[in-house]
Amino acid sequence: MVGRSYFTRQATTLLKFAKSTSNPDLAAVLIEKAADLKSQVDETMPPDPSPLAPDVEPVHQSRPHLK
Repeated sequence: MVGRSYFTRQATTLLKFAKSTSNPDLAAVLIEKAADLKSQVDETMPPDPSPLAPDVEPVHQSRPHLK
């Protein structure tokens, strides 16, 4: 199954191409396609779990400490 990050990368690539072209019609089409990808992802896929903030430590199962 193709994930959210794949579609995000595709939309990012389309936007990069849009910025690099000197053809305004092509840029508009690429931006529209990127927006379509984003809205499709927003409608159909649950969000990726967000990374932890730098000051948050992951919770580990309790283990006896060795002395």
